[in-house]
Amino acid sequence: MAGRRLPAWGLGAAGVATLLVVVELAPRLGIVDARFLPPTSQILGALADRLGTGEFWVALGQTLTTWFTGLAISVVAGVVLGMIIGSVPLLRAVTASTVEFLRPVPSVALIPVAILLYGTGMASTLLLVIYASFWQVLVQVLSGAADVDPVASDTARSYRFSPLTRIRTLVWPTTAPYAMTGLRLAASVALILTVTGELLIGTPGIGKLLGVAQSSGAVASMYAYVVVAGLLGVVVNAVARGLESRVLFWHPSVRGERAA
Repeated sequence: MAGRRLPAWGLGAAGVATLLVVVELAPRLGIVDARFLPPTSQILGALADRLGTGEFWVALGQTLTTWFTGLAISVVAGVVLGMIIGSVPLLRAVTASTVEFLRPVPSVALIPVAILLYGTGMASTLLLVIYASFWQVLVQVLSGAADVDPVASDTARSYRFSPLTRIRTLVWPTTAPYAMTGLRLAASVALILTVTGELLIGTPGIGKLLGVAQSSGAVASMYAYVVVAGLLGVVVNAVARGLESRVLFWHPSVRGERAA
């Protein structure tokens, strides 16, 4: 029908297709040097070659293992500490300055420390992933705990709810949407730091293969690994949004999206 808008996924697909066409034409028309930016067809050909090797799949598994492990630790630690600190005003006041001091420190600044402590193994990259992702979750959970209705909180206190009952029936339902937002943000940040750690530290994974391809002059393969990293980011974001929708099925924002 005339005037009918494309769905969001259609617009996204159109944007990707346009980018692929631009990357295909730019080197062939001499706009950029093909030695440094091969056409899309060469990049996809190199990607197909990589997909046929065992080395690629082992590296992909290593990247996903590091990503998931770091994310899981970050989420558990962020939610637990966030709920405890956010539920106790004294703890929140005592830790506020520490959180604001440590949170802006870039994770990549910890690379020398990570290498000194753990060498070039998985633990070094895990340190970066956990540090960066933890703050995403903690800050969101703290915001959620601060958003608890004071009237409901006073009522729970009047009925002498135990701390666990108060957290389960009052704090968590208010905090859950914030926690899921923190999870979604942390999932993307964790992937970024995983690939960054593999690239800069040399931890086994897709990032390390990307660095090896770049240093050996295999430019098409290098871009193929960049494409893989980008696709992983898309998948991670989609999975995080799907999980958020399932966990918060009761929340008005999710029910409104489904109704629309």
